[in-house]
Amino acid sequence: MAETVVAEVTVTEVMAELAALEDPKARAVNEKHGDDHGVNLGKLRALAKRLKTQQDLARRLWETDDTAARLLALLICRPKAFERDELDVMLRGARAPKVHDWLVNYVVKKNPHREKLRLAWSADPDPVVASAGWALTTERVAKQPEGLDLAALLDVIEAQMKDAPERLQWAMNHCLAQIGIEHAEYRARALDIGERLEVLKDYPTSPGCTSPFAPIWITEMVRRQHTK
Repeated sequence: MAETVVAEVTVTEVMAELAALEDPKARAVNEKHGDDHGVNLGKLRALAKRLKTQQDLARRLWETDDTAARLLALLICRPKAFERDELDVMLRGARAPKVHDWLVNYVVKKNPHREKLRLAWSADPDPVVASAGWALTTERVAKQPEGLDLAALLDVIEAQMKDAPERLQWAMNHCLAQIGIEHAEYRARALDIGERLEVLKDYPTSPGCTSPFAPIWITEMVRRQHTK
């Protein structure tokens, strides 16, 4: 019923609204992270809340290739409505890091084709595509580890993470940390791999935030679990 109420909204109207939300300061901050848009994400979410779920509009906004429009599309779409091949094309065309992250986390993780995509993407020669496969693997490590070969995942991380391109390295590192946090029987090995590879060891971390360096990350999260 919600879609019927707001069905008259056009792409042109939405793009005009996004243009009105453009903030040079927000753009400057976003561009430092590789995201070419200037819309405050809180305001973007408020717009999405007003538009409600509109799958057809979401698809048309995605086709504009505008980063803010694509982020909005990911907030108003129906994650389960996309076909596997459609999501594959969308991921490969997701230029901006934020679009890539939201597509994986807000849409693919809720889609019935996520496991087939996880397997295909993890083996993809494109490191950015592969990073999406690792993100989906990390989700399974935490929520549905049955059937995963955690030892084999650690073998791949140990062999490839040190020299992996940045996006893929971050995704592998997250998986390493998640294995160490969630699976006590592999914790010692995960800590050892992190210590030896030293990936993100010197990454600047804001006060109050946990370092992405896997040994620190694992140790802190396990400590929190034990103090609950």
